[in-house]
Amino acid sequence: MLNNFLAFPLKEIPIIAAVLIIAFSVHEFAHAYTAYKFGDSTAKDQGRLTLNPAQHLDPLGTIFMFVAGFGWARPVPVNRFHFKNPRLAGVIVSLMGPVSNFLLALIGYAILYFYVVTGTSADFPGFILQFLNYFVWINLVLFVFNLLPFPPLDGYRIIEDLVPPRTRAKLSHYEQYGALIFLVLVIIPPLNSVTISPIIGYVPELFLRSFQTLFSLFQ
Repeated sequence: MLNNFLAFPLKEIPIIAAVLIIAFSVHEFAHAYTAYKFGDSTAKDQGRLTLNPAQHLDPLGTIFMFVAGFGWARPVPVNRFHFKNPRLAGVIVSLMGPVSNFLLALIGYAILYFYVVTGTSADFPGFILQFLNYFVWINLVLFVFNLLPFPPLDGYRIIEDLVPPRTRAKLSHYEQYGALIFLVLVIIPPLNSVTISPIIGYVPELFLRSFQTLFSLFQ
């Protein structure tokens, strides 16, 4: 019965949970670390410059990951006024979260590919192969999902820093409505199935095929 409400089989939830803890923690740490290197210690001062998942997991975002197949962590606080070049640094800080998930997916695929090609994957316990497969897929989903141009996702923050100041002021005025629209798209299944879900399903698949093509060159 519970399986009907989950995006993943119930027996695989412990594996998914382990992947999410790593993926969310690294994502938010990447934001915090990059901001700190650019001169903003806000995240560090609030205890977010850490890989400790307890500091990063968002209850609602984690639940959505299990139910809908995508989710989010608690946003890292960033004060752009501490940056020497606020717009450029802001874009890089926002990008580093999704980029960290992309790199995790690439590393996971490299490990998986190596053991499959060398034939040693047959000696692996099944749960390790499951973990690696989910590790690659979930990190790719988080990479794509977080680049969507809706507040409070990273994609929206990137747009904020790229547009002229006057446009940014207008965006901030409508930000609360954008966040509400995004939440509606996420929560209502008929809308979700024709908006976010196709993107989350199709784009990570393209990257996965790109990984396959890239690593096949080393055979």
